[in-house]
Amino acid sequence: MDAPRQPLEEQRNVAPLNAPVFWASTILLAVVLGGSALAPDFADRLFSNIQDGIVVNGSWYYVLVVAIILVSSVVIALTRFGDIKLGPDHAEPEYSIISWFAMLFAAGMGIGLMFFGVAEPVMHFLAPPHGAGGSVSAASEAMTLTFFHWGLHAWATYAIVAVILAYFCFRHRLPLTLRSALYPLIGERIYGPIGTVVDVFAILSTTFGVATSLGFGVEQINSGLNFLFGVPKSVGVQVVLIVVTTGLAAVSVGLGLDAGIKRLSEINIALAVALLAGILLLGPTVYLLQAFMQNTGDYMADLVGKTFNLYAYEPTDWLGGWTIFYWGWWISWAPFVGIFIARISRGRTLREFILGVLVGPTLFTLFWMAVFGNSAIELILSQGAQDLGAAVQQDESVALFKFLEYFPLSQVLSGLAVVMVLVFFITSADSGAMVLNMLSSNGRDDTPLSRRMFWMAMIGVSALVLLLAGGMSALQTAAIASALPFSLVILVAIWGFVRALSVDHMKRQTLLLTNLAPSGGHSSTDWKARLRHLLHFPQKPDVEAFIRKAVYPAMQQFAEELQHNGADAQVNVSEAWDQASLSVMHSGEIDFRYLVVAQWHPRPNETGTETDDAEDAGYFRAEVHLNEGSQDYDVMGWTQAQVLHDLLQQYEKHVHFLHVLR
Repeated sequence: MDAPRQPLEEQRNVAPLNAPVFWASTILLAVVLGGSALAPDFADRLFSNIQDGIVVNGSWYYVLVVAIILVSSVVIALTRFGDIKLGPDHAEPEYSIISWFAMLFAAGMGIGLMFFGVAEPVMHFLAPPHGAGGSVSAASEAMTLTFFHWGLHAWATYAIVAVILAYFCFRHRLPLTLRSALYPLIGERIYGPIGTVVDVFAILSTTFGVATSLGFGVEQINSGLNFLFGVPKSVGVQVVLIVVTTGLAAVSVGLGLDAGIKRLSEINIALAVALLAGILLLGPTVYLLQAFMQNTGDYMADLVGKTFNLYAYEPTDWLGGWTIFYWGWWISWAPFVGIFIARISRGRTLREFILGVLVGPTLFTLFWMAVFGNSAIELILSQGAQDLGAAVQQDESVALFKFLEYFPLSQVLSGLAVVMVLVFFITSADSGAMVLNMLSSNGRDDTPLSRRMFWMAMIGVSALVLLLAGGMSALQTAAIASALPFSLVILVAIWGFVRALSVDHMKRQTLLLTNLAPSGGHSSTDWKARLRHLLHFPQKPDVEAFIRKAVYPAMQQFAEELQHNGADAQVNVSEAWDQASLSVMHSGEIDFRYLVVAQWHPRPNETGTETDDAEDAGYFRAEVHLNEGSQDYDVMGWTQAQVLHDLLQQYEKHVHFLHVLR
């Protein structure tokens, strides 16, 4: 018998640092930021020209891209594809619903809601795209537009990128980077120049998208400190705030995902709920609940019309300053939020994932906007708070704090808001650095801390330079422009993703149609042996011995016969003999993999009593896994002939699947 081989890697054996991606993106960022710092006036004019060009010539394209993204997300979730898991069929979610929601919400929209929750509804109310501002109809339209910008389209953009990356990473063991989304279209070439270009664009888009949010964040922190402590509002103060908050985010980086981002996200979602409840209870509660229901109905009723409204017959600059900026902002954030959400979503079905990302955060976001936006509009429209509207139009960053002046305990509420913005800033910067690190490290996050610190510093420097070069207009332009090349990647990735899901579904259907229940285990005559097997609860050494004596020799015989007939087959076992695998490579097609694993399971308790004995509490099964994950049956105790029969049966199903696929 041949010596056992080492087990196959679960992921490709790649270097921790992808040097071409790291250096190309670093150099390009240095060129853009260096040019902006050395020639800020020129950079400001250039950014303005770029934004004008995109708005005038590319608005229709951005609208079309976001519409395709939303439709694709809903179709995938509601069709047969939704049953497929992000990972093997037996995978379970790593995080609870609450922790998962808190992290994706904090990374996805935290700073934006704090900045625009009051500002955007008030600005739409006072200066709508068409018609007179300050009227009842303008109030209703303002909330509908706000819902439109912060609702399903935004979260669908995050969801589609995240689900594509999570699918290819966890189900097909590809790197958790943007290049993997193109695997169905270009195959192994994702590891070449094309993949490098895609990941570089993703790094640029992520850096500028996160920098835009951080720019909003420091402006609002500055406004809050000015309101609370009289700290002057100036670029110099904002520079200091960027440095300080980036330093705090670096501390979170050092704590890691679970102790850093997860804990801070849970804290901030609790603070957000507290602030939201405070405004709801202290304000006109019944009116706000009524307005939320009406706003939601108006939003859903006009969803299609708003989606495709380009004001072609009534041109307005409003479209570029709002809708197109938001679509560009969401797209530029999609690599960052998508990779981050994918990283924390293993084990969920596509339907659970997409609907979870679309419905939960959207409802919370819209309720937030309804409570803050309608409260502010009601103050201006019915209570004569004209100074609130004037302050918001003059400086968006003061909107939240001017609004809180009209409530009891305004100092306490404003202090809470500043803390929330600060924590959202930290979680956004930390998770952004984690994603940039993964993009430049072949999708792996087990890299040296110094590399993640480098990307943290790059985010801070980008926000700092763009703020000095042209203020918020430069940050907005960077977000819109960086989204343009990445939007092409998203469209191609959706096409490839649907093709991959079709193949996956076809494989599942083939297994069902040809699924004669595994019959290799025992014949109908050896009922005593079957009964003894049911009453015996083997431990790990028993299963390891079984793999050594029965499974491995059967795999060897099967592989030798395949090789004798010209097939490329190999057998691998672990050093501990707790798993053995047979792989058959089909050049240019999907490979076959049959894996037997010593898998622990809780032991059925016939007596109803509890025990602390680990061996009594559980037992091990010799479970069969295929490419799709566990097949949920046990071959422990089978003979070599029976294992060979099962191998043949599963391989027949795979060959039939390849035949159907052709």
